[in-house]
Amino acid sequence: MWRGVGVDEKLLIGRGAMTRDKTALVGLAMDFKTKHLDIDSTRNIAVMHEKDLEALGLHPDDRVKIIGKKTSITCIVDSTETMVQPGMVGLFDNVYEDIGDGTIQVQTSSKPRSITHIKKKMEGDELTTDEINELVVDMVSGSLSDIELTAYVTSVAINGMNIREIKDLTLAMVETGDYLDFEGEDIFDFHSIGGVPGNKITLLIVPIVAAAGLKIPKTCSRAISSAGGTADIFETVADVSLSIEDIKNQTNTVGGTIAWGGGVKIAPADDIIIRVEYPLSIDPFSQVLASVMAKKKAVGADFLVMDIPMGEGTKVANEEMAQKYADHFITLGREIGMTVQCAITYAGQPVGNAIGPALEMREGLKALEGKAVPGSVIRKATNIAGRILEMGGKADKGKGTELAKELLKNGKALEKMKEIIKAQRGDPNITSDDVYIGKYSQNILAPREGYIDMVGNREMVRIAREAGAPRDKGAGIMLYKKIGSRVEEGDIMFSIYADNERRLEDAVALAQRIQPLRIEGMILEWV
Repeated sequence: MWRGVGVDEKLLIGRGAMTRDKTALVGLAMDFKTKHLDIDSTRNIAVMHEKDLEALGLHPDDRVKIIGKKTSITCIVDSTETMVQPGMVGLFDNVYEDIGDGTIQVQTSSKPRSITHIKKKMEGDELTTDEINELVVDMVSGSLSDIELTAYVTSVAINGMNIREIKDLTLAMVETGDYLDFEGEDIFDFHSIGGVPGNKITLLIVPIVAAAGLKIPKTCSRAISSAGGTADIFETVADVSLSIEDIKNQTNTVGGTIAWGGGVKIAPADDIIIRVEYPLSIDPFSQVLASVMAKKKAVGADFLVMDIPMGEGTKVANEEMAQKYADHFITLGREIGMTVQCAITYAGQPVGNAIGPALEMREGLKALEGKAVPGSVIRKATNIAGRILEMGGKADKGKGTELAKELLKNGKALEKMKEIIKAQRGDPNITSDDVYIGKYSQNILAPREGYIDMVGNREMVRIAREAGAPRDKGAGIMLYKKIGSRVEEGDIMFSIYADNERRLEDAVALAQRIQPLRIEGMILEWV
């Protein structure tokens, strides 16, 4: 094989030779030097000089196998004239971290067979178990380009999957990543499909359940389109990037975790799929089911309670769709050996008053400390935690909520939260008063008297994100007037917080333009 530079002028001969029409033959391998490209990416990209691509008969978006001293990674190639020199391969952070510096081999690779499975689903056909397994393996290995992944997501959104396909997809997602084995012990979990701002109830549910003596290794997501995922919220007081061993050990010793799921390779195909779903603003029904259940299966959950928020401006707008989700989650759980119960919950407006990472953490700690918080936070959290306690035999049927409230009232849930924070390298003595929130704020006032008859979920999230959430942890909204509240002209309806003045100004301007709260008078119309 040829080594080094200048290969564009040579006709490679022998095994894996390149034909004159620039068609790469599978198996051709050449030596290159690596160059670290300081770019953070979840994609496996190899950037090569266009002369080297020509010599290998490759085109952008073709596949190569990067073979290092310790491992090999399949990458999608991209071309450059200036970023790397001939004879070098530029590797983004994620690939370079595994491959390292020095000499590597670049081996040409054929397009994966799973592309034909994507085309099959695009035509509305059912995929076999083997086809789904092959498709997920190629996703995780980095063998599929973003165009192909987008085609897959779109085809599933349009044509859907039956329950057998969803089951196979779920199990394939589990088997291509890490998973926890608690050796026969009962494991409990909770998940919300999201869509309603301020839904901070995980901060109460996990310590309540763990305080009762059940094990709940809760893995959480970061925000995709919301003002703060649970991982973003809990990160304001503790480390959420735990290893798979950390999660297991902490669950066994403390009883629970609140960890970022992206910090471990649990169902890694899910993160790959989410990355292409986000710019399209689509969340296929079948994929939601598989993504949620794969992560729960991977943490060893035997019993799961699902929160399905229903309301205008959420992922689930009506009761028909909510019931469809519930039925499918229960059925899929049964298929993969998990007991699932679902709560269809009210989501016509935000849960509690706080929206945004630090503000929600402060409100959650206040609830644990026994301080005054909106009743919606307490009721929702204790109802769901109570059902988990009943499933775990800690309370008789119908008595779980009562026990959950007692664990909250007597301070045992707070003590358990302190244990969790300490185990995750935070300060166990932190209080709600200590949580940092944005130092810049502005009140939004009622323009006239009347009653609040609508709080826009999507609009509130837009404003919080404009203020900097979730990246700026102190940014967000405190909502003081909710549906049914009486307001006088000049009353404070909500306050916007930000970590810098420009962000605050932008958020205030947006709030004034879109007016997320609607005020109606007692007289609707004169006739």
